[in-house]
Amino acid sequence: MAPRKSSYQVSATPVTIFAHLLVVAVTVLLLVWLVDKREGLAFKSDNKLKIFNLHPLLMIIGFVLIGGEAVMAYKTIPGTRRAQKTVHWLLHLIALLAGVIGIYAVFKFHHESGIPNMYTLHSWLGMITICLYGLQWLLAFFSYVFPGAEMSARGSFLPWHTFFGLVVFFLAICTAETGLVQKFLFLGLFRDQEALIVNFTGLLILLFGISVGLTVVLPKT
Repeated sequence: MAPRKSSYQVSATPVTIFAHLLVVAVTVLLLVWLVDKREGLAFKSDNKLKIFNLHPLLMIIGFVLIGGEAVMAYKTIPGTRRAQKTVHWLLHLIALLAGVIGIYAVFKFHHESGIPNMYTLHSWLGMITICLYGLQWLLAFFSYVFPGAEMSARGSFLPWHTFFGLVVFFLAICTAETGLVQKFLFLGLFRDQEALIVNFTGLLILLFGISVGLTVVLPKT
């Protein structure tokens, strides 16, 4: 009698639950940092740092976290494939808009504070990521939503859409991490409570990125 094979297959469900918890944790840490430890948030203020604070808020919560939720939509949203696809591209649209507004906020801060733009690795990665994100969204929209490509073309494009989507998502993770490191150094943080908040935010964002990647490769059930 042949021995029974052990199965070590893990479904995406526990990983997506963990990812959702990370979304909550990162959001709480970020709000505590920007509202309590920093100057708060504002689109228009005499305190220009309030304008800057919109940048990490929108880029991390709006661009990275919501973008990650969009990637996981096919594994987390119950219902038909069509419903999952709708949530997928709508969440990506929200993430893209949040990213554009977040970049506008930092350019506005730099302009009003007399600081030059686009001179750090973080800013280069950020601009590359937002441009690729927008291109990816447009190609997917015209291929899968309206007017829609032929079924054979959709099938051929899908693996590349998935691959480049993950590449752009992980670029967003890298950009967020370099942004946190850059801000940490600019603020001259050391071993205090604010430093711990920033560091733990970065670690949880990294874990979120890994969780999203696992969700894509693991089966739904």
